[in-house]
Amino acid sequence: MKVDRVAILDWSTAGKPRLGKDSIWLGIVDSAGVTAENLPTRTEAEARLETLIAETLAGGQRLLLGVDFNLGHPAGFARHLTGEARAQAVWAWLAARVVDGPDNAHNLLHVAAEANAAFPGQGPFWGNARKADIPGLPRTRPDLPEGLAAARKAETSATGPGARPKSVWQLSGAGAVGAQGLMGMAMVHRLRARFAGQLAVWPFEPTDAAVTVAEVYPSMLSAECKALCAANPAMAMDEAQVRLLAQALYTQSVRGDLTALMDPSQDADLIAEEGWILGAGHQMALRRAVPATQEPPRLRDDCFAMPQGVDWVPVDDALDRLRAALKPITMQETCPTTQAAGRVLAAECLARRSNPPRPNSAVDGYGFAHAATGEGPQRLPLVEGRAAAGQPFEGTVPQGAAIRILTGAILPDGVDTVVLEEDTANDGAAVVFDGPVKPRANTRKAGEDVVQGALALPAGHRLRAPDLALLSALGVPEVQVFRPLRVGVLSTGDEIIAAPDLPALPHQIWDANRPMLLTLAQNWGYQAVDLGHARDDPEAIAARLNDGAARADVILTSGGASAGDEDHVSALLRARGALSSWRIALKPGRPLALALWGGTPVFGLPGNPVAALVCALIFARPAFSLMAGAGWLVPQGFTVPAAFTKFKKPGRREYLRARLNTDGAAEVFASEGSGRIGGLSWADGLVELPDEAMDVAPGTPVKYLPYSSLGVV
Repeated sequence: MKVDRVAILDWSTAGKPRLGKDSIWLGIVDSAGVTAENLPTRTEAEARLETLIAETLAGGQRLLLGVDFNLGHPAGFARHLTGEARAQAVWAWLAARVVDGPDNAHNLLHVAAEANAAFPGQGPFWGNARKADIPGLPRTRPDLPEGLAAARKAETSATGPGARPKSVWQLSGAGAVGAQGLMGMAMVHRLRARFAGQLAVWPFEPTDAAVTVAEVYPSMLSAECKALCAANPAMAMDEAQVRLLAQALYTQSVRGDLTALMDPSQDADLIAEEGWILGAGHQMALRRAVPATQEPPRLRDDCFAMPQGVDWVPVDDALDRLRAALKPITMQETCPTTQAAGRVLAAECLARRSNPPRPNSAVDGYGFAHAATGEGPQRLPLVEGRAAAGQPFEGTVPQGAAIRILTGAILPDGVDTVVLEEDTANDGAAVVFDGPVKPRANTRKAGEDVVQGALALPAGHRLRAPDLALLSALGVPEVQVFRPLRVGVLSTGDEIIAAPDLPALPHQIWDANRPMLLTLAQNWGYQAVDLGHARDDPEAIAARLNDGAARADVILTSGGASAGDEDHVSALLRARGALSSWRIALKPGRPLALALWGGTPVFGLPGNPVAALVCALIFARPAFSLMAGAGWLVPQGFTVPAAFTKFKKPGRREYLRARLNTDGAAEVFASEGSGRIGGLSWADGLVELPDEAMDVAPGTPVKYLPYSSLGVV
């Protein structure tokens, strides 16, 4: 069995409308992702289920609806109460008696007392939390009538050996679940009647209907739900249960494993009266299908290690090694589509329905059947009414007639072609135009943009405003995304003053790298974590790195990355962080320190601002994108004529601060000094000169990388 959608209902018998804890939750999973809805009353919940089922049927899809209340009672109850050993007879008996108002007021306890009266002694049901006594309903547990068990076989199977299932006979107090079943069965009976022939209840009926209702037991995933709530403290346990169980069952359906969960392998007479819990006896299979909620493993300690004997590393080789060493390291989470701008998709998005969903008109004009027209002047009588976007024409347009139709309106039955309003004459009774008109002119086919079920956006795609428009048009309410990468930025050095509002002596400079790198991280779509400034003191630097490892996924440092006496960052990382110092054949910015500190990757950039920026753009940007789940980035450059002269020696790749002049040629900054910060601001991109020797003269083609293609905005 395979389904297109799974919904899990967490029921409640609260006597007043309620949201939050112990209220009604509905989790829905389909190809568009997972959603969770909190519904305050049973009346609203039942109406929502009717809408969900109707939408599923209208779309030609299949739905599995799991309900977290019992659909049967221990063997013997149904026959004694109704004369039939079938759970369906109990549903009908309850539906004829239970009254449940739109304000959640109900008469359930009185109905339970009526059921008790059909049994000898005090009957099976007990529990009354109301102040007034209810005749026939004991407040405390009575002795069960002879022949009735305390629990069904499905409940003992679902809870596992030695566990004590909650009693379906208990109607109030801690652990009470009986009232949910009585009220839920009445609702299921109404749904069966409302969607007769299209809805089946498993395992009592064959599951070949479009909608299958089944009893579920969310506590089979209690450990996973606790883990999800621990990772998302604001999430209620009930919400976690409907989300995870719906996801697990949907995953089982996609894998083709759902059928195995729907084979109770029990006596048919027992099933007919007691029913079964979906997944009972297959708990581990369900648990394996739950999506991960914890951090994936960190990088290997030796992931940045260079092979022995490697000295100078060409830029392309360094990029290839970096790409091979890294992997996505952020968790996944669900995000509303409307709030997902800039987030990276962790799973592909499929079209929930076609766009447009139905054939419609591309213009304002008149619609008709093309077969009724020909060459020369055409006169088609107008039918009464019109078709407009959001206001469809419900009737059929007879062949040989026409209807007024507006842009975006669904083509009514009998219409396959539209003539533009400007090409017609209209006397109020008929429309006149010159033929012939092309078949299907001025119409849009259903799904001509995107077909239902087709890939809308792939995993790893960073969502932009046009993407949110597409997903919203396709009815995708939530998306599975990676949590934003957290980038910690630390600057070091005795010569650095942390902020420009602090005084600086002549031998000191204000920190330029940290605000630059923090802004880069933000522009790249990450969460920038300011780790501040540390003096050239190994313990102070270590304390900042410890802070970064606790708060960030990756750390950028600037300064102290070489091998000099005061290069404390590289010395500290070498001693405690599995440092690999990459000597890259690059100008500016040859030293690049790469290490792991407490499992967190550290990118040690040069201290000179120009070198720090170039290394960040060329190495950190693609690496961070991969770690964030968006894949490796290659900057988009293009060839332009040079507006400068330079002889470049072989051996190193060079990046020059540049900008385009009014003729589209690349000018370069007057000085190549890596301390000249003014050149960074003057430029609007970089000119990349190859590893080989090159003699550049005005007009020589050079590769230009605009700042915008490097995420500098």
